[in-house]
Amino acid sequence: MPSDAVLERLTRLHPKLIDLSLDRIERLLDALDRPDRALPPVVHVAGTNGKGSVIAFVKAICEAAGLSAHVYVSPHLIRFNERIGVRGRPIGEEPLNDALAACEEANGGAPITFFEITTAAAFLAFSRVPADIALIETGLGGRFDATNVIRAPALSVITPVSRDHVHFLGETVPEIAFEKAGILKPGVPAAIGPQRPEADEVIAARAAEIGAPLLRHGREWRMEGRSFRDAKGAFEIPPPGLIGPHQLENAGIAAAAARALGWPALDRAAIEAGIAAARWPGRLQRLAGGRLSARLGPDRELWLDGGHNRSAGEALARVTEGWSDLPLHLVMGHLAVRPPEEFLAPLAGGIASFRGVPVPGAYACHPPERLAQAARALGVDAHPCPAAADALDAIARRHPGPSRVLVCGSLYLAGAVLAEEGGEAGT
Repeated sequence: MPSDAVLERLTRLHPKLIDLSLDRIERLLDALDRPDRALPPVVHVAGTNGKGSVIAFVKAICEAAGLSAHVYVSPHLIRFNERIGVRGRPIGEEPLNDALAACEEANGGAPITFFEITTAAAFLAFSRVPADIALIETGLGGRFDATNVIRAPALSVITPVSRDHVHFLGETVPEIAFEKAGILKPGVPAAIGPQRPEADEVIAARAAEIGAPLLRHGREWRMEGRSFRDAKGAFEIPPPGLIGPHQLENAGIAAAAARALGWPALDRAAIEAGIAAARWPGRLQRLAGGRLSARLGPDRELWLDGGHNRSAGEALARVTEGWSDLPLHLVMGHLAVRPPEEFLAPLAGGIASFRGVPVPGAYACHPPERLAQAARALGVDAHPCPAAADALDAIARRHPGPSRVLVCGSLYLAGAVLAEEGGEAGT
C-alpha cells in the first residue's frame, strides 16, 4: 500500500519511539492550520485499562442513536488504517495516504515521533469529513500525550488507573493518575470510572484545581451488577456485546459518558442497544473457522485477548474462573517493557499448560524461554515455542480431548494471530 511507505519513513523522524511532549505536535498542527480545532464534539478518553472497550461501547451507543462517530485508537491489530475510523469505518487507503503526505510535507523533516505525526494525520482526516462526534483515545498517559492538544472536548473520560508504563508515567498509582488527570479541562465534565482511593484523590484534586465537574463511579453514578443509576434515574443494561465480567464495568463507564453528554438522541434505548451491539476485535474474542483454529481441531475452542498488564490479567482471571468445565491452555507473548509475572500471576492457578511465544513485529519482547520460566515459577507446566502456530500444534498433539486455548499477553500478538487466522479487525 502507498501509505505503508509513508508510515515507514515517519518512523525515522525521531530517535525515540516515545518522547512525551506537546511542542512538536503543536508546531505541526499550526503548520496544518489547526485541524484539531475543526473536529466535531470530542470525547477524550484516558486510563490504564478499558479505554478501547469504553470507546467501542460509546461508538455503538452513538450509532444506535443514528449518530456518526470518528474514532482514533491505538495500536492497530492488523493494518494501521484501523487506528483512524472515519464515520465508524477504518479510513480508506487514498484519504489515509493524502493525510499522511500532507503531514509529512508540513513537518518538513523536523523531529517528531511516529505517534505525534500520525495523530496529526488522524485529526486532519477527521476535519475533512463531517461527523457528529469524535472519540479520541490517548496513546500513553494523558498530560503530555499528543492527543491532549484538544483544548475543549465535550467530555473527558478516565477509566480505571493502575500501574503500567512506569518508565514513562511514574512508579506509583498516584503519579500515574496525575498524568491521566492531565486530560481534564476547565468547565468540561468528566466521567470517571472505578478508581483506587489513591487515584481518586489525585483526580479529584486536579479537577478541583481547574474547575472540571466530575461524574464519579460510586458517587454521581453507580453500576451494581447490570443496574446503572445516576441523578437522572436507574435502569438495567442488557448483557454487553463484549465478553467478560469486567465489560460490565466498561459498559457502565460508557453509559455514564453518554448520559453526561446530555444529548437527547443518547437516550436509554440507544444506550441499551449500543451496549448490546458493541464489538471490539482482540478483546476476549473467540476465533473459529480460520487457519489457526483449524489446527486445534473441532473439539477445542480458540480464544484471543490483547490484555497485557496485571489489571488485565486479573480481569481475564475472573473470566477463566468460569471456564472450569474444560482444561485451559495458555499461549502467551509479552513485550519486554514489563515483567510477565505481573500479567501471568492472576491466571496461573487455572492453567493446564503454558506455551511462551515471541511477539511478531514487536520492537522488544520477552524470549519464549523467559516466559516459560515465569510460568514454571508459578507452578505451571510450561514450554517455549517459536510461534503461536507451533504452540497450537503442540497443544493439539500433547493434550488430547476437548479444551480451551487462550492466546494472550500482547495486542501486537493478538493482531498477528488475527491476521494468521484470516480474520479482520476494524474500528
